[in-house]
Amino acid sequence: MAKTVLFHEHGGPEVLRLEDVEVGGPGPGELLIRVHAIGLNRAEALFRDGNYIEPVKEFPARLGAEASGVVEAVGAGVRGFDVGRPISVVPAFSMNDYGVYAESAIVPVGAVLHRPDGLDAIEGAAVWMPYLTAYGALVETGGMRPGDTVVLTAASSSVGLAAIQIARRVGAVPIATTRSAAKREALLRAGAADVIVTDEEDLVERVLDLTRGRGAEFVFDAVAGPGVVSLGKVVAPGGTLFVYGAASGEVTPYPGFELGMPALNMRTYTVHETTTDPHRLRRAEAFVSSGLRSGALRPVVDRLFGLDEIVEAHRYMDTGTKVGKIVVTVDA
Repeated sequence: MAKTVLFHEHGGPEVLRLEDVEVGGPGPGELLIRVHAIGLNRAEALFRDGNYIEPVKEFPARLGAEASGVVEAVGAGVRGFDVGRPISVVPAFSMNDYGVYAESAIVPVGAVLHRPDGLDAIEGAAVWMPYLTAYGALVETGGMRPGDTVVLTAASSSVGLAAIQIARRVGAVPIATTRSAAKREALLRAGAADVIVTDEEDLVERVLDLTRGRGAEFVFDAVAGPGVVSLGKVVAPGGTLFVYGAASGEVTPYPGFELGMPALNMRTYTVHETTTDPHRLRRAEAFVSSGLRSGALRPVVDRLFGLDEIVEAHRYMDTGTKVGKIVVTVDA
């Protein structure tokens, strides 16, 4: 039996329950892992609430798609993973099928990466989703190059901070946005070239001023909703507006219609575009691993909670005040 987080109905953090669950053994193409740390993501709060892009198919439901730990057992047909090997789990599956909020969990081998040397369990649970999301959209899909400018909404999130570091690594210019002036200094320390406090400054005016009227080659947006119209105004001709989240919870228009049909590319992006494609995942893993080795990339952890504090961890995530990643540790 393993302590496992389940929820039997949609709702706030209080619906999460820590229960004993029989884990069993891994099937073909699967690994049984001992979980040491869990990276929390906004998608899990949306899945819990019933507002995720994929509905819960059956209760009780599990949560979690990012973790670190060690291999406990190997299913048939699996190669390259020995028992005791330190690993990380990346979001590459439906939470209707697997979940890693647990002491032990079964996961598909395609969602498992070898943990790089020098990365501890907490960092191993905090690194992959943010960097794979930012790299996959901006570099792999968008082709971000030196000298490009990228505007980042929700820049204090783990993905936003990862995008700042990745932009710096390729020679691009990251402009962070935040609603609160309290986060300005933290974002500058994180490497943002400039920070726009949207409650106090005009976003469009500031971006156009910073880019000498050119606009940004990329906008990387986690909020969506009506605000994409303003974001569309700051995209340089032929640039791309990536929408990778929907934190606003509101309907998202296509800004091109309201802006007179400029040369604007707008597309959605999820990390599964990278993690479920073996070739893209291989390239992304190589990029991130080399950045970790050189020190150019380093995950930012905001706060730690224990597995028995999962309700408190989700309450904290719902406040939106974090700067970086929330990690839940699991006692061995």
